[in-house]
Amino acid sequence: MQVSVEPAEGLKRRMTVAVEEDRIDQVVQGKLKDMSRTVKLKGFRKGKVPLKVIQQHYGAQVRQEVIGDVLQSSFYEAVEQENLRPAGAPDFEPKHMEPGKGLEYVATFEVYPEIELADLSKETVIKPVAEITDADVDEMIETIRRQNMTWEEVDRPAEEGDRVTVDFRGTIDGEPFEGGEGQDMEVVIGEGRLIAGFEDGLKGARAGDELTLDLTFPEDYHARELAGKPVQFAIKVKKVEAPKLPEVDAEFAKMLGVEDGDLDKMREEIRASMQQELDSKLQTRLKEEVMEVLLRSHDFPVPEALVEQEGQVLARQMQENFARQGLKAEDLKLDPAMFRDQAWRRVKLGLLLAEIVKANDIKVDPERVKAKVEEIAAPYEHPEEVVKWYYADPRRLGEVESLVYEDQVVDWVLEHAKVEEKSHTFNEIMNPQPAA
Repeated sequence: MQVSVEPAEGLKRRMTVAVEEDRIDQVVQGKLKDMSRTVKLKGFRKGKVPLKVIQQHYGAQVRQEVIGDVLQSSFYEAVEQENLRPAGAPDFEPKHMEPGKGLEYVATFEVYPEIELADLSKETVIKPVAEITDADVDEMIETIRRQNMTWEEVDRPAEEGDRVTVDFRGTIDGEPFEGGEGQDMEVVIGEGRLIAGFEDGLKGARAGDELTLDLTFPEDYHARELAGKPVQFAIKVKKVEAPKLPEVDAEFAKMLGVEDGDLDKMREEIRASMQQELDSKLQTRLKEEVMEVLLRSHDFPVPEALVEQEGQVLARQMQENFARQGLKAEDLKLDPAMFRDQAWRRVKLGLLLAEIVKANDIKVDPERVKAKVEEIAAPYEHPEEVVKWYYADPRRLGEVESLVYEDQVVDWVLEHAKVEEKSHTFNEIMNPQPAA
């Protein structure tokens, strides 16, 4: 077998492979001999058909099958011979495959890039840190109170924050429109769920009042046929309710699982739960920062074939998410190109992390894997069953091992780079504001 390789654009390689006819013919003859034991042809007994006759009837078909097999096997032999690492499937271009001439083809494919690890001692990782204050615990308690809020009917004009139950009928130029009518709709004044002016127009109204609001749909309203149009709503107020928050007392503590109703113990448990969530968020933020440092400190080409494959994976995952939400995935034609930037980032990071693991002989820590599995299983009603479920399937356990590998790479980066701490509040970590 003769092999020659020439570089093409970027990571692409063009490899010409020539396979001798003897190799192909040897396999063809072997298959034909095997067939002679079982083939049935008119005028011959089973197993007694002459090889020449079998050659005449099946030779071309068998050779075509063998060509396909030899093309695949010779490709992998050739890349191994040339010490190449293909990234993605090759494109084959046959040059000739006629009987008696052997097989010659050109395989075009990308190879994995050579990655030179950067000197991370010159890089700085910004490590986010945060502490939980008593004020943070107080705010969390208020959040829990709002989550357990009830409504109490009142005989007074509606105010900001009240819930008003209404019947309404909307018209445009005196004509009703689709979706413009409703009964027993609950509106919380100040939530901003309805078009501008609707909620404010309910302020001061009492149960039994009837009022008319002249409003305008916003220009960017989701229903294009209504966008920017003036609308008149005839409204009947049926009920006004004020929010009622639970008192922070022994009953409140018991509701949160503190059996003896001790408020100090309740605060301790709330703080402990907040700390667990904070630690998780801080670790995630730190990992994201480390990945950004790795990306900006390493410049190497990424195989387009792998980016395309990853884009297809992301598109498929998005469609599966839509399907789980009850949407028709087949109606959502997601182009993998939509996910190109994300796919490129994931592929580059994957290659980089793999190189760090290989170059530094990082072995996955079984104890950290066990701890990660237990962490994942902890929120479930029967965590021990979840742990068994992960360890029962090497593929599932492999997914956890990948996460642990990432954590171990993060630790390695922190050992080799400069680390600067940056303080944040609890709220800044838990509820980050999107970049402008």
